[in-house]
Amino acid sequence: MFDFLVVGCGLSGVTCARLLAEKGKRVLVADRRSHIGGNVFDSYNEDGILIHNYGPHIFHTNIKEVWDFLSRFTEWYYYQHRVLAFVNGKMVPIPINLDTVNMLYGTDYDSRNISAFYDQVRDSDREVTNAEDMVISKVGQELYELFFKGYTIKQWGLQPKDLDKEVTARIPVRYSRDDRYFTDRYQGVPAQGYTKMIEKMLDHSNISILLNTDFKDIQNEIKYSKIIFTGPIDYYFDYKYGRLPYRSIRFEFVTYNMEYYQPVATVNYPNDYDFTRITEFKYFTGQKSDKTTIVKEYSTSDGEPYYPIPRRENRELYQLYRQEAEKLGNVRFIGRLGLYKYANMDIVVKDAMDLVKGGDVL
Repeated sequence: MFDFLVVGCGLSGVTCARLLAEKGKRVLVADRRSHIGGNVFDSYNEDGILIHNYGPHIFHTNIKEVWDFLSRFTEWYYYQHRVLAFVNGKMVPIPINLDTVNMLYGTDYDSRNISAFYDQVRDSDREVTNAEDMVISKVGQELYELFFKGYTIKQWGLQPKDLDKEVTARIPVRYSRDDRYFTDRYQGVPAQGYTKMIEKMLDHSNISILLNTDFKDIQNEIKYSKIIFTGPIDYYFDYKYGRLPYRSIRFEFVTYNMEYYQPVATVNYPNDYDFTRITEFKYFTGQKSDKTTIVKEYSTSDGEPYYPIPRRENRELYQLYRQEAEKLGNVRFIGRLGLYKYANMDIVVKDAMDLVKGGDVL
């Protein structure tokens, strides 16, 4: 008899499982995949390069509680992410900063007068009702078309004007030469990889693991008191109101006989090619090798669910499932699939910590 059946072995489910186990609860973690870790699963490929099998994951947070919790299970490679965008035949920093503007326009702005450039190009009086409006109100039409329009269409399969404004609400505009993609206080990648970190989180006498197992194949076979469900909420309810739409990603991994392939870890391609970006893993793992592996990402409507599509009609559909969920006394939904929201890794962990520590789940 288990106190909890945790469905899903990603960061959300594993965090819940660990905290519950430390409270003396017996927990079974079940996942339909053949490995632990969910989308943060990483492994060494045949060329000995540590890759992130489901795309690049760089951990960053301002939440000390989350950083301290995960630091119990890993040391960190203190990496700070930098990204370039290939536009107009040049690789320039993204988010847009002082150097981006000067490289594109041949200007010599500095931190004292760059605000004049933004004031000149932005459409600050524009009514913001969608993702397109949001960007243009911050950086103007031309920079929107150079950096955001094509990338957004590739990533979401929709015009930016057909997406909620929240999609681009947090796009930063830099008035300095700071070219870090994230500015959080804590940044890094687990020194021995995410899979090793997850292994240590699951290493508790009160935790059992069942892989290659679909939840619905065992829900009536195993005895448990409560469920924490991190899978798709519409799947739990047999899609009774229809499927919640997601965007997925197709990954194309390539290894080269060279030390490095590109000048930074990630290069975005908003206007060229069919892929959205290329990432080179050695930059954020710190691994030394005379070979290097990259991954190209192609956004698609088929495959594993990665990104909930932020549109009003999708939120309304999710609310129907949420109302069904609230009727259940012994099931809690969490994670980006259970809550139908995109969340960075630190928020996924924080939500799980709050669920257990809040006591409602107990």
